[in-house]
Amino acid sequence: MDKPGLRLCGWLILSAHLPQEWTNRLDDFQKIMFLKCIRPDKVTNAMQDFVSHNLGQKFIEPQTADLHLVFRDSSATTPLIFVLSVGTDPAADLYKFAEEMKFAKRLNTISLGQGQGPRAEAMMRAAMEKGQWVFFQNCHLSPSWMPTLERLVEQVDPDHVHKDFRLWLTSMPSPQFPVMILQNGSKMTVEPPRGIKANLLRSYVTLNDDFLTSCTGKVDEFKHLLLSLCLFHAVLLERRKFGPLGFNIPYEFTDGDLRICMSQLRMFLMEYTEIAYKVLKYTAGEINYGGRVTDDWDRRCVMNVLDDFYAPKVLDSNYCYDESQIYHQLPPTSEHPAYLAYVRSLPINDTPEIFGLHDNANITFAQNETYRTLNDLLELQPKTAAAGENRDVVIEKLAKDVLSRVPKPIPLAPVMEKYPVLYEQSMNTVLTQEIIRYNKLLNVIHTSLQELLKAMKGLVVLSQALEEMSKSLFNNSVPVMWSKAAYPSLKPLASWVTDLIQRVEFVQTWVDNGIPPIFWISGFFFPQAFLTGTLQNYARKFVVSIDTVSFGFQVMKQAVKDITHAPTDGCYIRGLYVEGARWDQAAHVLGESRPKELFTEMPVIWLQPEQNRQVPTSGIYMCPVYKTLTRAGTLSTTGHSTNFVFTIEVPSSKPQKYWIKRGVALICALNY
Repeated sequence: MDKPGLRLCGWLILSAHLPQEWTNRLDDFQKIMFLKCIRPDKVTNAMQDFVSHNLGQKFIEPQTADLHLVFRDSSATTPLIFVLSVGTDPAADLYKFAEEMKFAKRLNTISLGQGQGPRAEAMMRAAMEKGQWVFFQNCHLSPSWMPTLERLVEQVDPDHVHKDFRLWLTSMPSPQFPVMILQNGSKMTVEPPRGIKANLLRSYVTLNDDFLTSCTGKVDEFKHLLLSLCLFHAVLLERRKFGPLGFNIPYEFTDGDLRICMSQLRMFLMEYTEIAYKVLKYTAGEINYGGRVTDDWDRRCVMNVLDDFYAPKVLDSNYCYDESQIYHQLPPTSEHPAYLAYVRSLPINDTPEIFGLHDNANITFAQNETYRTLNDLLELQPKTAAAGENRDVVIEKLAKDVLSRVPKPIPLAPVMEKYPVLYEQSMNTVLTQEIIRYNKLLNVIHTSLQELLKAMKGLVVLSQALEEMSKSLFNNSVPVMWSKAAYPSLKPLASWVTDLIQRVEFVQTWVDNGIPPIFWISGFFFPQAFLTGTLQNYARKFVVSIDTVSFGFQVMKQAVKDITHAPTDGCYIRGLYVEGARWDQAAHVLGESRPKELFTEMPVIWLQPEQNRQVPTSGIYMCPVYKTLTRAGTLSTTGHSTNFVFTIEVPSSKPQKYWIKRGVALICALNY
C-alpha cells in the first residue's frame, strides 16, 4: 500500500483512493469495514458520508424543532411531548412561544414528582374547561402517576373540551411513560448544541443590550465576565464528549445553571466595590455547577477550569483564552449584535486546545463514538449464521477453547499451610484473599461453560442465563455471569481470557517462588488490600500507628529485568499506563503525549512508606490511579469511586493545573 493509503492523513477512505484494484473491488460499505481495521476513529465520519450519499444530507444534520409548525398540527386532544436529552431544557422555548401566542398568562406549569399528582390532575381539569395550556415537566420522575395521566388523556372528550386547551409534556426516555400517549401525541426532541460555537450562540441569542448594560457602574467588567462565563459553560458541556479525559462522570449541566450564574454575577458586581472573584468562583464552581458533581477529581477539574475564566486577566480587551487566539475578548464598547457576529465567526469544530486537552483527545473521542455505534449495531445483528458456520458450532468451539485455556482453581489448603497468617507479614493474608477471589471466578467460568456445552447437546435445559451467556460468547464479550464474579475490566472476551490467564499465573508464581521482587499491581483482584498490607508491614515493623503512615513515591530508572530484589521497606509496582500524557524517561518527569500515542507504560514505581510524611507543594502532579479506562464507579464510603485505587505523586516540571485540565491519570488495565 502506498504511504497516503497507509497514513490516511485523517482523510476518509471513501474519498481517498485505495491502491490498485481495491478501489473497484470494494463497495462503499466494505471500505468502511476496511477503515475500521486501520483507523477506527474515522469510522463515524465514513458512516456519515455513507448515509448522506445513500439517503440524503438531512439524515446526518440535527433538525430544529419549530414549535409553530408543531402547534399548527396539534389539537386539544393531542398531547405535545418533548423527549428530553442530556443538557437540554425546552421550558424556556415554550415560555417564549407562549408569549408569542398571547398565552403566557394562560400557561400553567408544574414539575412532577412526589405528591404533585393531585395538583396536576386538578390543574389539567381546570385548563380543559377554561381553554388554557398545561405544562407537565419531568414525567419520568413520577412513574406511579403515569397510569392516572394516561386515564386523563383517554377521557378527553373532543366535543366537550375547550378548543384552546393544550397539554405539553416533557420526559426522559422511560419504560413507565404511557405508550398510548406516545402513540397519540406529537413527539419532539431537542438535541443539545454540539460544539462551543453552538453553545455560545444558544447562550447569547437569549440575551439583549438591556441585559448587557444592566450592571450599573461595572458595565465593561460585566460584559467581559459574562462572555467568560458563557465560554466556561460551553467548555464544561463539551468536555463531556471526551469521556473520562473530560470528566469521570458525564454530568447534566443545564442552561439553568448558566442563568443562575449570570444573575449572581450581575448581583455581586453591583453589591461589591471590588470584584469578588473568590465569591464568584465559590458560587459557580462549588454550588451551581459543583452541586451536580459527585466525584472529587471532577470537582478538582471544574475548579481549575473555572480559574481560567473568573480571573482579573479576562478583563483585558485583548485577552485570548487559547494560544491560537481564536477565542478572545471583545472591546467593552461592543453591543449585542457584535457578540452574535463574533460567535457566528467561530469555527464549527473545536480544537482540544481550548479545553486544555492534547490533540490526541479527539482520537479518543472519535474511537469511543465508533465503538458505541458498533456495539449498537452488534445488538441488532441476526443470530442465525456466522461466516458460513452454524452459530451453535461457533459457540461450542469457542466454549471448548476457553475451557481448555483457563486454569483450574488453585488449591487453597497447601497455600495456607505454606503462607500462614503472620503478624509481621501481611502479604500472606493478601495472597490468600486473592486466591479465594480468583477461585470463585474460575469456578463460575468452568461450571457455566460445562453447563452450556451440556445444554447445547440437549442434556440439560438451556436456561435464560445460559442463553445470555451464549449470546455474549458469540459477540466476543464477557458474559454477565462472569463479570459479576470478576474484577472490573473493559476488555473484549479474547483479551479478557488472556488477561485472566496472566493474572492467575502471577498469583501462581507468587505461590511457587515466594513474594515477588516487583508486584504487578494490575494483576490484583483487589489492589487496595495489597496497598494496605504494605503499609501494615511497615507500621508493625517500626511499631507505629498505621494511621500516621503514608506512601512516598519514587519512579525508578532501572528496567523491570534489572530489579531482582525487593526493597527493604515498601514495595516495587509495575503495570500502570499513563493516559493524557507520557513518562519522559530522559527528563524523568511527565511529558507531552506523542501524536496518536494514547497510552504509554509507566516505569517501575517504588512505594516508600513514611511516618507523618509532608506532601510536596510543587514539582509533582497528584495523579489518580484507576482500575479501568472508564474511571467511573459507584461511590464508596470514602467518597471515592470504587474504580479509584489511590493517588501517586508523579514528578512534573509543569504546574498541577496543566495536567488536571489534560485529564491525566494512571490506569491499571486498558480496554484491549
